[in-house]
Amino acid sequence: MKKMINISLSLIILTVLFSCVSSKKYKSAVAQAEQLQAQNTELNSQISALQKQVTDANDKTKAITSEFNSYKTECQDCQQRLEAVRSTLNEMARTMDEVQSKLTVALENFKEHGVEVYSKDGIIYVSLEEGLLYKSGSAKLDQKGKDALGQLATVLNDYPKLQVIVVGNTDTVHVKGVADNWTLSTERANGVVRLLSGAYSVDPARLVSAGQGKFHPVADNSSAEGRAKNRRTDIILNPDLERIWKETKEHK
Repeated sequence: MKKMINISLSLIILTVLFSCVSSKKYKSAVAQAEQLQAQNTELNSQISALQKQVTDANDKTKAITSEFNSYKTECQDCQQRLEAVRSTLNEMARTMDEVQSKLTVALENFKEHGVEVYSKDGIIYVSLEEGLLYKSGSAKLDQKGKDALGQLATVLNDYPKLQVIVVGNTDTVHVKGVADNWTLSTERANGVVRLLSGAYSVDPARLVSAGQGKFHPVADNSSAEGRAKNRRTDIILNPDLERIWKETKEHK
C-alpha cells in the first residue's frame, strides 16, 4: 500500500513538472511569435516606405526626363533658328560685298570728283562731295551729279531689297537765303531721293531722306579743305534686315 502511494505521488510530481515546462515553452514561443510579428510589421513598414521612395524617384525621373526632352527640343529649335539666321547673314554678307564691288566699278569715273565707296559694320556707304552734286549753297543737282547717281541707281535696281538712306551734311558756315544748314542738308537729300525714284525708277518705298546739317562732320571745319569734306551727301545701303527677322520667326 505504501508503495502504491509513492508511485502516485511520483506521477503527480511528474505531471506538475511537465506542466510547468510546457507552460514556459509556450510562453517563450508566444513571445518569439510576437517578436517576429513586430519585426514583420516593421519590415512591412520599411518595405512600404522604400516602395514610396521608389515611386517618388520614378516620378521625379519621369519629370526630369520630360523636362530634359523639352529642353532638348527647344535647343534643337534654337540651333535650327541660329543656323537659318547664320545662313541668311552669310548670304547677305556675300551680297553686300558684291554690291560694293559693283558700285566701285560703276562710280570709278567719278572718283576724282569726290566719290568714295566703303563699308562699315556690314553697311555700304557712298559718299559724294558737294562739288560733284551741287553748286555751293544750292540744293539743285548738277548734270555731273545726276550722271553719277544714274550709275549708282543701275546697281541699286539690281538689288531691290536693299534699303537706301540719303543723308545730307554741311559745314558750319551759314548760307545766305537758307533758313539754316539743316534745311539745306535736308533739301539736298530730298533732291537725290526725287531723282533716284523719278528719273531712275528706284522704288520710292526703299528710299529715306534726312538732313544732319553741320552736326556730323568728318573733318575739321576750321580749314577750307575740312569744310569741303563736310559738305557731302552720304548714301547708305542697308541689307534686308526684315529677312533675318522673318527667318527667325519661321523656325519658332
